[in-house]
Amino acid sequence: MSKPDELLVEVAALVESGQSNQMSLTVVTGGAVITGRLAPEAVWSQRVSEVLTDSARLGEFSAVFAGPAKKDGPPTHLHFHVARILQGRVGIPETGGMYRVAIEDVSAWTMGDFSYSDH
Repeated sequence: MSKPDELLVEVAALVESGQSNQMSLTVVTGGAVITGRLAPEAVWSQRVSEVLTDSARLGEFSAVFAGPAKKDGPPTHLHFHVARILQGRVGIPETGGMYRVAIEDVSAWTMGDFSYSDH
C-alpha cells in the first residue's frame, strides 16, 4: 500500500493503547499470509528480548529490543505473537512466531486468525 489503511492503523492504535494481546488478525503482505494475535510493541519487544537473552548465540542482540518503544505518532507496524505464516494447509512455525509487519506493506487483512490443518 502506498498509504497505510486508516482502519488498520486505528486497530493497531487500539492494541497499543490497551496493552492487550487478544486481537486476532490475518494479513497479506508481500504475498505471505500471516495470522496470529497482535501485541503492543512494548510487550512484543520485551518478549523478543527475553527469547534472545536465553540464547547462547544471540544474547548480545537482546539489548536492541529492551529499549523503550517509539511513542510519537500513529503506529507504523503490527506486532504479531503466537503467529504463523500460512503455507497451504500448514502453519509455520507450528508453535507460533514473533513477526513485525509494516502497516504500509499490508495489501489485505481480516479480523480473526485462520486455523490450519495437517489432515
